Amino acid sequence: MAPFDPQANLNQEVDFRLLINTPITLFWRREVLDEAIAWLQAHDYQVTRLDAARWTTEADFHRAIAQTLAFPDYYGHNLAALHDAMQDVVAQDYGWAPETTGLALVFAGYDKFTDHCGQTAQAVLDIIATHSRVAALFGRRLMGLVQSDDPAIRFEPVGASPVSWNDAEWPDSRRRIP
Repeated sequence: MAPFDPQANLNQEVDFRLLINTPITLFWRREVLDEAIAWLQAHDYQVTRLDAARWTTEADFHRAIAQTLAFPDYYGHNLAALHDAMQDVVAQDYGWAPETTGLALVFAGYDKFTDHCGQTAQAVLDIIATHSRVAALFGRRLMGLVQSDDPAIRFEPVGASPVSWNDAEWPDSRRRIP
């Protein structure tokens, strides 16, 4: 089962545009992110928000993600455990309501977390990207929307895909501070 209808004209569909090149999409301007979120919510996506600006340690991240996605008490609070828990999220055992169109994990202020825990921040995006691909195999849609207050932020490819800017902000000139 394909996550999108191959017969449909998908050019105006925000979710398709977000997922076509990468499962992780960067946002700088919060109003652009808010527009994408509003569209996703109007189309029955579960939008799960996390405030990454507050995370100064890997432990902060793990506490927040475990609470937000209702991970079981035995969650190991490390990247291997995150990988395992995301398998269960994709299976919709917890953290993702089955009746929704898809799951959008929104990370606000991710540049702050990246400043403190760069390798972990990169690994988290890679884990989400990997599980987005797995979700697609089951006809499900999982995406990461990453807001950064740093318009020049860059990440290595995740899940063998680049981390790209959204289509409203991809030209560098649109992210320059006035």
